[in-house]
Amino acid sequence: MSKRYTITAALPYTNGPIHIGHLAGVYVPADIYARYKRLTGNDVAFICGSDEHGVPITIKAKKEGVSPQEIVDRYHKIIKDSFEDFGITFDNYSRTSAKIHHDTASEFFKTLYDKNEFVEEVSEQLYDAEANQFLADRFVIGTCPKCGNEESYGDQCEKCGTSHNAMDLINPKSAITGNVPTLKETKHWFLPLNKHEAFLREWILEGHKKDWKPNVYGQVKSWIDDGLRPRAVTRDLDWGIPVPVPGGEGKVLYVWFDAPIGYISSTKEWAAREGKDWEPYWKDKDTKLVHFIGKDNIVFHCIIFPAMLKAEGSYILPDNVPANEFLNLEGNKLSTSKNWAVWLPEYLQDFPDQQDVLRYALTANAPESKDNDFTWKDFQARNNNELVAIFGNFINRVVVLTNKYYQGVVPTPSDFSTIDKETLATVKAYPAVIESSIERYRFREAGQELMNLARLGNKYLADEEPWKLVKTDEARTKTIMYVALQIASALATLSEPFLPFTSAKLKTMLNTTTNAWTDIASKDVLLPAAHQIGKGELLFSKIEDDTIQKQLDKLEASKKANEAANKVVEPQKDEITFDDFTKLDIRVGTILEAHKMPKAKKLLVLKVDTGIDVRTIVSGIAESFTAEEVIGKKVTVLVNLAPRALRGVESQGMILMTENAAGKLVFVNPDDANVSNGLHIS
Repeated sequence: MSKRYTITAALPYTNGPIHIGHLAGVYVPADIYARYKRLTGNDVAFICGSDEHGVPITIKAKKEGVSPQEIVDRYHKIIKDSFEDFGITFDNYSRTSAKIHHDTASEFFKTLYDKNEFVEEVSEQLYDAEANQFLADRFVIGTCPKCGNEESYGDQCEKCGTSHNAMDLINPKSAITGNVPTLKETKHWFLPLNKHEAFLREWILEGHKKDWKPNVYGQVKSWIDDGLRPRAVTRDLDWGIPVPVPGGEGKVLYVWFDAPIGYISSTKEWAAREGKDWEPYWKDKDTKLVHFIGKDNIVFHCIIFPAMLKAEGSYILPDNVPANEFLNLEGNKLSTSKNWAVWLPEYLQDFPDQQDVLRYALTANAPESKDNDFTWKDFQARNNNELVAIFGNFINRVVVLTNKYYQGVVPTPSDFSTIDKETLATVKAYPAVIESSIERYRFREAGQELMNLARLGNKYLADEEPWKLVKTDEARTKTIMYVALQIASALATLSEPFLPFTSAKLKTMLNTTTNAWTDIASKDVLLPAAHQIGKGELLFSKIEDDTIQKQLDKLEASKKANEAANKVVEPQKDEITFDDFTKLDIRVGTILEAHKMPKAKKLLVLKVDTGIDVRTIVSGIAESFTAEEVIGKKVTVLVNLAPRALRGVESQGMILMTENAAGKLVFVNPDDANVSNGLHIS
């Protein structure tokens, strides 16, 4: 039975392009779900748009010396074009700078304001006197009170995912000037989440305990169990939607009040363009609302936005919020600021016409229940060992043999054997199998079930060997090829949510429009006898090692460039006199013995012959050298440093170190001139 679905995907910040973390966490699973729902005959509104009022945008604008509008205009186009080229089938992709969004968000705020749903408070906020600005959200950085991450933002810690207020940070600093902020009074409007706590507890903790993903339910439960507090919905900023009530001068709507309303305004924009009524998609209780997000947005979509909708009173609430965890890259966390990412525009340029390879690799390794790691080697293996060797191989054999034996005409089968009947029955069961996984938001599992259907086709052909039988049993060969073509036709339809470009190519090869998803289970024939198929072409191409190495080299170059750009040069220390310098007794010694300090990651215990004695020196070089490789090394030693006990061992001097041109730690000694300036004391 057809149903109405409003499917939203998290609004991306327009301060940079889309990368694979965004795709794996949000947009690929959302697109799979939307495509599947359309294929099964449902009324779907798949909604997204650019989030153009976030603080990161203003920070980037300040760094580049341009206006925030220039930043959002640039990246809105890049993001929108990338989504289209990658095959993400939004019914509408809007932007929060659009007039329809400003009007919608302002109206929503005024409705809650008129219903006395806000609390107005004057409170002390962090303030940067030098910048003459209050420090909202990402304008302040400090230590996360939950996990101790020293680079947590004022609204959220990206290490542990905790959402908080800037005032919660330990040792906060201004992201604008680096100064320690002061406190200054300001007036804001707050949404009293505590007022809605009983409702949220019943709706989520009792109503969605079994159907929401454990990572989502667990995070929300933790927040509610800790006790909800009022949350500011306005900010002291000059970029955003002006607060539309008296006293709101110089203030804007907080981006996490403004942004989710973007789903509603984008739906309005779509409905107006298509001649539809937008309200059933947001106000009809029979509509199913599903939010696709990353785990850093769980609190906003499961607590704050539902509280806003409940307070307004006329909107439906989300049926599910299938948030994913984070995707790492080659063992390290994806980072926009450090350029440690695979950017979608660059991928589309480097791998033209291979959108489905990335879609498949990200789906097969989706971070559905835990953080996962994307590696280029795994990407290559997924393509070569699965898409090429399994899916592509089966289709190629079927199409090539049909053209070779029957000039591309689907043969008329004779009697079906037991294996034929079992195979066709298994094909009929696959829509329900894949559907079961998708309905539980297990897209990785669903994608593997699709590949299992291709494996079934390969096994069937390998077992039946039509290339051998064609010489001795023409009737049996026709039946085998007929059955294989039914599998190929099923793959053409069932692959569309996962591999849409491949699905379109396969339908062209089979010279057929799509069968409905339900046809596969209900019809005995998908490709009838006497149907003319087209010529074969490779669905996938093997990716060679040198192609992957280029991507790895690009990442390594990016890493080095970032390290160089962010390398901190320590300021000059206080001046000393020549007499101070002459007090240093620096001699060349030889390391006679060395061993690792127990339970110490960085320390080696050395026995050094200084020429005047043999003494013990504890040196923090264990992460750069093993004990074995330093024995016999000549080193430069500061011998008249006062002894100091380190982990119970008295250290009687210091080894002088420096870095070579490659940044590697090396010993300073008279025989080695290949070192840079700047000594390290170790």
